[in-house]
Parts: sequence; structure tokens; C-alpha cells
Amino acid sequence: MAGRRSFDPWAEGFPWRELFEQAYGLRGERSGPMVAGVGVPVDIAELEDAYVIYAVIPGVEPAAMDLVVEDDRVVLRGEVREPSVDGQWVSRERRFGRFQRTIELPSPVDPERAEARYENGILVIRLPKAAPGRVRRIPVKAS
Repeated sequence: MAGRRSFDPWAEGFPWRELFEQAYGLRGERSGPMVAGVGVPVDIAELEDAYVIYAVIPGVEPAAMDLVVEDDRVVLRGEVREPSVDGQWVSRERRFGRFQRTIELPSPVDPERAEARYENGILVIRLPKAAPGRVRRIPVKAS
């Protein structure tokens, strides 16, 4: 039967999708988890000696971000504050509030050498890979 389509209740344009996205704060977010409706999309590049994470977080003061690196995990927390206006909003598409994003990396990194910079709404985190565990043979002595 040519031309026959299967029914997809989650397809774009179907009303249930919009209701679900509004209820759970997912509208416009496709790349990762969020809290309070603020999504944090990330791209991760693997270099020979490091991982570089690019997190898109416009409108956040660097002092309002908390970045924790441990083993093979990065946790990014912060808050996008709502600007005050003297008049009324005509349209509002941006999201405001707290966010948290946990990023799992393919291998452990060295948190002591990690660096982060925030420029033009993009947080760039450079995470040098941890040195592989060294193996040491221990001689067993008679007591």
C-alpha cells in the first residue's frame, strides 16, 4: 500500500507533543536534560590529550555558574536570571531559572588541570585526559 503512513502521536504538530513539552519544560530542547525549563545543549570534542566541552548558556554571569569535575563526570549548575522590564512582555521565548547538566565523558580527566572560560554566551571547558594508571610490580619479601 503505497503512500500509507504510520500514526505517530509525538510527531511535530500533533497537539499531545506540545502539551507534553509545555508540562515538562521541554519546548525547544532536544539535546539534553534541564532543570526549571532551562536547557543546556553541549558539544564535546575529543582531542588527543583532552576533551573540550562547549556549553551554550547565554545570559549567565560567570559568578552564577558552578562547575565540578570528578573522574569522568562534569556537573554544571547555574541560574539564568530573568531581566526586569518597565513595560509588558509582548513575546517570551527564552527560559529563565536554575539549570543543572551532568556530562559523562568516555574516560577520566585530570580535574587539577581543567580550565573554563565564558565568552559570548558559550562556556568552553578544557579537560585534560588523566594519565593512564601506572602499573608497578611489587616484589614480595619473606618475613
